[in-house]
Amino acid sequence: MAKGVFGGLKGLDAFGKTMEDVKVKTRTGAMLTLVSAALILAITMMELIDYRRVTVDTSIQVDKSRGERLTVKVNLTFPRVPCYLLSLDVMDISGETQTDITHRISKNRLTEKGDIVPGQSTAELQNEVDKINEQRQNGYCGSCYGGIEPESGCCNSCEEVRQAYVNRGWSFNSPDAIEQCVQEGWSDRLKEQAHEGCNIAGLIQVNKVVGNIHFSPGRSFRTAAQNIYELVPYLKEDGNRHDFSHTIHTFAFQGYDEYDFEKANVGIKLKQKLGVLNPLDATTMRTSKAQYMFQYFLKVVSTQFRTLDGKIINTHQYSATHFERDLTKGLAENNQGGVHVMHGISGIPGAFFNYEISPILIVHQETRQSFAHFLTSTCAIVGGVLTVASLIDSVAFATSKKLKKGGGSYSDGKLILTPT
Repeated sequence: MAKGVFGGLKGLDAFGKTMEDVKVKTRTGAMLTLVSAALILAITMMELIDYRRVTVDTSIQVDKSRGERLTVKVNLTFPRVPCYLLSLDVMDISGETQTDITHRISKNRLTEKGDIVPGQSTAELQNEVDKINEQRQNGYCGSCYGGIEPESGCCNSCEEVRQAYVNRGWSFNSPDAIEQCVQEGWSDRLKEQAHEGCNIAGLIQVNKVVGNIHFSPGRSFRTAAQNIYELVPYLKEDGNRHDFSHTIHTFAFQGYDEYDFEKANVGIKLKQKLGVLNPLDATTMRTSKAQYMFQYFLKVVSTQFRTLDGKIINTHQYSATHFERDLTKGLAENNQGGVHVMHGISGIPGAFFNYEISPILIVHQETRQSFAHFLTSTCAIVGGVLTVASLIDSVAFATSKKLKKGGGSYSDGKLILTPT
């Protein structure tokens, strides 16, 4: 009974069988078989390589982050500005101002040849001042010489007197008349460093809003809601050539994820793979004028990398343009095209980095072809190659058969069995 039921299913067999004694094997068929096997192997290997390849898909989204802070990694060299004159300040549109930043910032004095002066970093110079203060008697309270006194009411170092002058809005130009400065040898130190340069490097924390980072001479102070700079030491004729020629070794915006060493390495590799570079790195700008202003305008774009193993690295990239201005020409000048130009502000010497935050987020996500796609592609390759080969063999066989006169044999030596 069961045999009869399953025997009735034979009519549904889509893979009809042929008898072995009626098959014809030809040299053409053998060649097609070898070519087909080679094609199948080659294309399958290509599909396997494509399956193993990791690609990066890029998409753009609206940046929904709020209240974040950016870390700016800087490393700049000013070959003709001594470290004691160089000040790093940050201001943004929210009203936050950071003046003369020293936290997580190091300054290294440079010789005229560009070599680092050994044992003369900012931290070590500060230690010398601390030693002098320790040598003073307990209860010592230095005068601020009319400047705004700090909370302690005393100015026990030349630097504190200078800051008191800056807070008052005065220019600090007579260190030889200040007791603390004479004891610390401040004037001698200025003369010693007058011909030197400075390398400044470190990390700066800024709000994720429109702002600017500037490297300028002297200290800045605010009066009447404007920033005024103590420029007298810089502009003073000391017989040395001072200008703001500079080399930008590194200028990058980083995210908090890059504090993780492992994530930072992954981010660096992905940036190199995608060609995401910092456009200002290894930039050198030159001038021979002391009254010269360099301005950079940056557009910061949030960037996110997503790896196959689920890691998410948040970072930033930026585009940059720059503008140079000769301050000796004043507020009005004729540009290279002969057009009369008016400047809204007088400007000061220095290097200014003005940055804006883009509202978009660029997402780079690693992807790989699914195994199901690889399997279906491989099956399609095998089936397609064998089908095409079978058609070619059938056409070749039929053509050869019609060209034969008689029915006994083929020129390729294969015997054909014919019914009697």
